[in-house]
Amino acid sequence: MSVVADRVPPTVKVPRLRWPIVWTIVIGALLVWGAHAHLERYITPQRGLGYGLGITGGSMMVLLLMYSARKRVSWLRWLGGVPAWFEFHMVLGVVGPILVLFHANFSFGATNSNVALVCMLVVAGSGVIGRYIYTRLHARLDGHEDTLEQLKAVGDRLRSQTTSISFLPGLLDAIDSAEKRLIDPPKGFIRRFLHLLTGGPRMVVARWLVRREIDRALNLALRRESTLIAKHAHRIAAVARSYADRRLEAGRRMAEYQMYARLFSLWHVLHIPLFFMLLIAGVVHVIAINVY
Repeated sequence: MSVVADRVPPTVKVPRLRWPIVWTIVIGALLVWGAHAHLERYITPQRGLGYGLGITGGSMMVLLLMYSARKRVSWLRWLGGVPAWFEFHMVLGVVGPILVLFHANFSFGATNSNVALVCMLVVAGSGVIGRYIYTRLHARLDGHEDTLEQLKAVGDRLRSQTTSISFLPGLLDAIDSAEKRLIDPPKGFIRRFLHLLTGGPRMVVARWLVRREIDRALNLALRRESTLIAKHAHRIAAVARSYADRRLEAGRRMAEYQMYARLFSLWHVLHIPLFFMLLIAGVVHVIAINVY
């Protein structure tokens, strides 16, 4: 080995920040601090900073309509791409309600204020739920958004990749059995919804069952004194486990896709009327404060 090569330091992988987690922690800490900071000593909703926070937060929630307008009106293309507006929509949907909470000192007031505040909290909570469903519905695969056809293609491709694991008797049967028992969705909306909520634990059990079958089959093959299998036992087991995990994961995503699509359509039916209810309550609140 050359001296130059010896002096080259090893590549160090720098951990990347997961910005959604950082964002969640910052927002959570800000909410906890605001709820316990006795802000009424420093901020009043009727004037000064508190009044400005209310106007700014309310304006941000009105700007949320720009995402829907950009998505549906073609001549607004000059405003930027729809994905960028979606991210902006998410930021406004979080920052706006937080500013309004600080405006209200994290407490209730007059009746019209309480109605507007409750509507805002319901809409914000609905937005968080919708964001989660959206990310599950449009999970990334090789940099592209999934469709049901893509997921089916992945599952079919994995099912056809049996050459590298054909030496393990019963493995494909074990995967089929785990898929039918723990992955395939049941009939009925309620049962499929409960099935969706327990997807993580069921995947853990399915992986454990299949890996147990891999270990059993490999040990059986080793007892038959196969020199080839004994020499490459660890690599064979790794290939089999990788295949099984990928196939189970593809099956799970195929099973969950349609349910998430149904939930997202139902969420739209609920979220949009709630948002317009928030706008009406906000307008009534502003008129009541400034007139009376």
